[in-house]
Amino acid sequence: MEETSALEIKNLVKCFGEVRAVDGADLIVRRGSFLTLVGP
Repeated sequence: MEETSALEIKNLVKCFGEVRAVDGADLIVRRGSFLTLVGP
């Protein structure tokens, strides 16, 4: 049985003004998993 991703993110970038908080992140979240991305 082949597992498929429920969510796939490629090259994620998040900026707060001039501050680049996330730079080119790739994420794969498998079905049934729980993901939290937190920061200061």
